[in-house]
Amino acid sequence: MDLVLVHGHPFDHTMWQPQVEHFTRRGVRVITPDLRGYGTTAADAEKTTLDVFAKDIAALLDELDLDRVVLGGLSMGGQIVLEFHRLFPDRLRGMVLADTTAVADTDEGKRFRRETADRLLREGMAPYALEVLPKMVAPHNIEALPHVAEHVLGMMRATSPKGAAAALRGRAERPDYVEMLSTVAVPTLVVVGGDDEFTPVSDARLMHERIPGAALVVVDGAAHLPNLERQTEFNDAVSRFIDSIAER
Repeated sequence: MDLVLVHGHPFDHTMWQPQVEHFTRRGVRVITPDLRGYGTTAADAEKTTLDVFAKDIAALLDELDLDRVVLGGLSMGGQIVLEFHRLFPDRLRGMVLADTTAVADTDEGKRFRRETADRLLREGMAPYALEVLPKMVAPHNIEALPHVAEHVLGMMRATSPKGAAAALRGRAERPDYVEMLSTVAVPTLVVVGGDDEFTPVSDARLMHERIPGAALVVVDGAAHLPNLERQTEFNDAVSRFIDSIAER
């Protein structure tokens, strides 16, 4: 079984370290790339649309000689998974959609993303990182899990402002995936932190209701990053999902 995990904004592949350790022990091959403009991958454009990210993942699968995989993503990563499904549905064995939304941005949302992109180029990542940390990680977890908060803050601060800005501009132009959801023909797990403000439980429920046979797990006590805030609960949910695919 091959599991490819796509990180969110503004993070890098290390956000999946607990999952890499857990699933590798279970004999699952886990692949966690840095997206274009994030982590160790350079930013090369003023705007990076989701189809570019999805095609990058397809090219990586080609390079690794992988035909079909379970593809999971969180937040922006989940939207990239949906775009991958739009472009390459035959390459999926299953999908994990974590703390994400299938709904396109409103005009106000598009304007906010573009303004944020300009802000990151102007100010750098540090002020933004401090501002959004209490939404990425629930405030009670910042206090109870300081190592998680430090990891999340470190990833955000280390992200290239140019890469983050390019992705924000691209996400502002993403399509609405809601109509596509009813066409999904692979097993799908929808996961969301119960305290997520960015992509609330209602967004997860919409995907769960529209995707045939989808499973939904709400992780209590977590905000936008349940894979880090509640690692055991998140890993158990994905483990059950992977086991169900293996049994088919």
